[in-house]
Amino acid sequence: MHTRVFRLEPLLLTLLLASPVRTEADRLPPASRLTLERIHGTEEFKEKRFELRWLEDGGRYTFLRKIKKGDHKGSQEIRLATAGKDDQSQLLVSVGDLVPEGAEQPLAIDGYSFSSDLSLLLLYTNSKRVWRRKSRGDYWILNRTSKSLRQLGGEDSDPSSLMFAKLSPDGKHVAYVRGPDIHLESLSDHTIRTLTTSNSSQVFNGRFDWVYEEELGIRDGFRWSPDSRAIAYWQFDESGVRRHTILDHLSGRYPGVTRFGYPKVGQKNAACRGGVVEIDTGKTTWLQVPGDPREHYLARMEWAGSDNSTELILQQLNRSQDTKLVMLAQRRDGSARTILKEHDPAWVVMHNDLHWDPKGASFTWTSERDGWEQLYRVSRDGKEITKLTPGAFDVDLQHVDRDGRWAYFLASPDNPAQRFLYRVGLDGQGLTRLTPGKEKRGTHSYRISPTGAFAVWTRSDADTPSVTSLISLPDHRVIKVLEDNVDLHRRVDALKLAPVEFFQVEIAEDIRLPARCIRPPDLDPKRKYPLLVYVYGEPAGQVVRDSWGGLWHHMLAQQGYVIMSFDNRGSRSPLGRIWRREAFRKIGIRPPRDQAAAVRSVLRARPWLDPERVGSWGWSGGGSMSLNAIFKFPDLYQTAIAVASVPDQRHYDTIYQERYMGLPTENRKAFHDGSPINFAQNLEGNLLLIHGAADDNCHYQTYLKLVDKLIEHNKPFSMMTYPRGTHSINEGKNARRHVYETMTRFLHEKMPPGPR
Repeated sequence: MHTRVFRLEPLLLTLLLASPVRTEADRLPPASRLTLERIHGTEEFKEKRFELRWLEDGGRYTFLRKIKKGDHKGSQEIRLATAGKDDQSQLLVSVGDLVPEGAEQPLAIDGYSFSSDLSLLLLYTNSKRVWRRKSRGDYWILNRTSKSLRQLGGEDSDPSSLMFAKLSPDGKHVAYVRGPDIHLESLSDHTIRTLTTSNSSQVFNGRFDWVYEEELGIRDGFRWSPDSRAIAYWQFDESGVRRHTILDHLSGRYPGVTRFGYPKVGQKNAACRGGVVEIDTGKTTWLQVPGDPREHYLARMEWAGSDNSTELILQQLNRSQDTKLVMLAQRRDGSARTILKEHDPAWVVMHNDLHWDPKGASFTWTSERDGWEQLYRVSRDGKEITKLTPGAFDVDLQHVDRDGRWAYFLASPDNPAQRFLYRVGLDGQGLTRLTPGKEKRGTHSYRISPTGAFAVWTRSDADTPSVTSLISLPDHRVIKVLEDNVDLHRRVDALKLAPVEFFQVEIAEDIRLPARCIRPPDLDPKRKYPLLVYVYGEPAGQVVRDSWGGLWHHMLAQQGYVIMSFDNRGSRSPLGRIWRREAFRKIGIRPPRDQAAAVRSVLRARPWLDPERVGSWGWSGGGSMSLNAIFKFPDLYQTAIAVASVPDQRHYDTIYQERYMGLPTENRKAFHDGSPINFAQNLEGNLLLIHGAADDNCHYQTYLKLVDKLIEHNKPFSMMTYPRGTHSINEGKNARRHVYETMTRFLHEKMPPGPR
């Protein structure tokens, strides 16, 4: 059936030479037809968001407003508004305030914060990306009274070289990371002091290494004490950590080289410890946390209460991440004692859900100890643990009000694809759904004010773009609409898209997977249509969500494809602990089987699906899943697209892969059986590999190893490399559009759209 002539198709040439494929969408009028030009070449379907920052009083907020005309058109000013009062706002910082001496244009605003009395503005600008986020840039301080605007960092500071600058609570200093150390700058006399000492090119302070940042979700590595007299910080020692190399082949006549510490599965981690440096003396007291710092992770560190400058609360994971210790550490001598221990036979989950009550007597805590992610209140000594959210459903804590009376959380007791807001008293009473009952579906997100009296509510569903409103709580009354996306709604309505269907797929007795489906608008049930499965499938994600997005999938549906997704067991779906642990030590084994079983089930149940045209595509972990699909189930899948995949699990990082798979020495067979590269010899269908050459996450190296393995087995396949591409492949002009053009052309050629 398949031509066995070896070819590595240069898809760029294919794109230039291939004739356009006629599809069902060609019959639609222009306003109803989605194209890649409309999706990626214009801002026609760009969803607008309204961003604000609540002030500590809980009733006021600041926001950015773009100047629409004049010399500073496009620049932003900062305004202040009071929730619930009226529609008016007042100017807080004008664009004129942000014009440096000798300059003509104001500084661009990439981020900002105020002192507690709003007299000082700390402005972040000229930001540059460090891995995922723009976390390095320039910082300026504006005195709103004197109108003095001054750049921080000193005259010897390079452009875009400061990280994580923060005002001290008393507004007298700013601390920031520059190079390997934390620096302190006085706002009165502008003197700069270095607070930490690195002593080695492999040691750095106040920021995180690659793997902590990626897998534990922490970037800012220091915390001001509430009394402004000390800073708690992380220190890393990367000596002995193997370094990964990325080549930039476009940098000049010779490639540029980037090398960074990246501990792969089973390899040596950086040593991490926490310390507290006193502002007056510069002396650091190291926290006496037990255990080998290379075999444990100091995953969280905060001051133990908003008014507590004597103690820190720490969360430490062991390397296998099945045990989490919560400790109270003393600022004066670094001593630490364990007050709470969480253990799970598989892995424990890290949260940012620790909130102290106003008196510092207890804190909130999220745990799966009863089989569901539930909310608890824990006494300061850890001896009293009170469950706050009874019920067979998972919760996602959003906020605890300043008075310590109510906890607000998202949950979806009846449908894992949806999210609604609830609250419960910290005494365990008064559990109430706050999202109105008339909201039967969708994903509802909230940014709640410190007092819990107001919130910014954003609502969307799979058929409807978002609307953002200012509301009061607990009555959920809409005060005003902040962003209605009215133009986007109008354009989406004109598309006349088929409604997204949500359903369950039974793959075995009493085992049902959440699923969603996008059909062609005019599907004829007497004919057969190609099925494309969009997959992620690993423990870090959930794809069956009732939220807006995925216009490329709708475009393909207009062209005559059926698009489905299934959340297999082991995915991050809110269906309880047992569900999520099903993939433990079976990544790449159990999930692809579930996906294949789901595909077989829908093929049986829906005769209008064509079993001769079944494909899978995914990005990152979803790319790996698609490889496993076509390698392990060649009788089921004829086509697969793998973007930014990890063909060999041994090449991924310690924290993520060891959390779910253990160490290769302990789980060798599963590492082999879960890695698609070991089954490349089974390829029979159509395979497209896409990868960014600068991917710091899922490395280009492992992609090339798969390419080499396919060549070894004389397998025909297609590939596309993006020279500037990182994990998101969004670098360089037209890169993201080109990815989707490439995938679309490949599908048209290998799995033609439309009914038969």
